[in-house]
Amino acid sequence: MRVFHLQRFQILLPTVEICHLYISPGHNFVGHHGREPDTHLMIEVPVIECVEGRGIRGDRYFDFKNDYKGQITFFSLEVFNELCGALQIQDCSPSLLRRNVIARGVDLSELIGQDFEIQGTRFHGIEECRPCYWMDRAIAPGAHEFLKGRGGLRAKILCDGKLRSTAQLLGLRDQHFVVASPFTREREG
Repeated sequence: MRVFHLQRFQILLPTVEICHLYISPGHNFVGHHGREPDTHLMIEVPVIECVEGRGIRGDRYFDFKNDYKGQITFFSLEVFNELCGALQIQDCSPSLLRRNVIARGVDLSELIGQDFEIQGTRFHGIEECRPCYWMDRAIAPGAHEFLKGRGGLRAKILCDGKLRSTAQLLGLRDQHFVVASPFTREREG
């Protein structure tokens, strides 16, 4: 099992685990208000390449805008598990949150406005990655309300580096695992 230590101002915080890493080639919800969401898949990968000031290579937000505040997004696995319990959801993937890094063992809200380091790559926490109304459709009714104030973290990448997941990915093909979109079946019908 690989774990990393999260550092903030040279203070070592408890061990934090990267549980899942995701990228997507396109936006499903951004710019889709009043229309059907798109069906770009979230792809679970064992490693992501973080590029200073630009984002994650291969992700939809790579070079999205100059100085973009959401070059990488983080979400807590503990919050995801609480969400599933509260809404009585089973067999739901954290990929539906459309966040890049699913981590365990850190309060992400404490990192807003802070520089921190994960596996040798430095980040600056910008703001909560606020949930939108699409969460009710992507996950289940009530998800949007449940996630208010707990939507994860948007951050800027301060130096080039790679993050590695502890997930044991089954069905590896070309070094990535494709996670189905919740909207694919709706469009096929």
